[in-house]
Amino acid sequence: MERLQKVIAHAGIASRRNAEKLILEGSVTVNGKVVQQLGTKVTASDRIEVNGIPLEQEGKRYFLLYKPRGVISAVKDDKNRKVVTDFFPHVKERIYPIGRLDYDTSGLLLLSNDGEFTNLLAHPRYEVEKKYVAKVKGVPLRESLKKLERGVMLEDGKTAPAKVKMLSFDKRKGTAIIEIAIHEGRNRQVRRMMDAIGHPVMKLKREQYGSLTLHGLNPGDSRELTPHEVKQLRTLAETGKRTRI
Repeated sequence: MERLQKVIAHAGIASRRNAEKLILEGSVTVNGKVVQQLGTKVTASDRIEVNGIPLEQEGKRYFLLYKPRGVISAVKDDKNRKVVTDFFPHVKERIYPIGRLDYDTSGLLLLSNDGEFTNLLAHPRYEVEKKYVAKVKGVPLRESLKKLERGVMLEDGKTAPAKVKMLSFDKRKGTAIIEIAIHEGRNRQVRRMMDAIGHPVMKLKREQYGSLTLHGLNPGDSRELTPHEVKQLRTLAETGKRTRI
């Protein structure tokens, strides 16, 4: 279920704020009854009318984007920088990024107009495992990587245990390639975790989200998820919810 004003906004009738005004003014009906309560939630099967005109609710869309570096994980930017929705000019629905990848981080990002699905995946308690590959300064000792596996203390609390693997290292250049899998989604988490063990990230890419990968895609490419993939993500998140409550 989604809030009525959000459904009206997604349908392109009005902005979220103006949709709230329409509701308060008594211009909106749900299943034939005037609704003036902003907290009202509706389903896809509810019949909604605005000023007597039936509302066509958007179909749910789910996309995977290979986000390049130098792109904002948002629908707009006040500095006019490129945002992830710029890669979807052909999509008429108002889609939003699920979570975010930093401006200087590339990799797999999901976008959708399904609010319930977005909340399920983005909630910090239920999040699906995500796998990153990081190029870091220096060559971490095994004991340093074990700290990540046990969880490290950051300014916003201790991280959950991570899965960590050294993929390669170059002693001459003083760099290493680390694979790290986490299920949390704190701001700049992987970068802060590597800072905590003294090996700052030089380059970061998210390569996997649940069972989804970037296979066959180049930076800037996208594809729509299959119904099976959407169902699989829901199952993973709901399983995480049961095990972490």
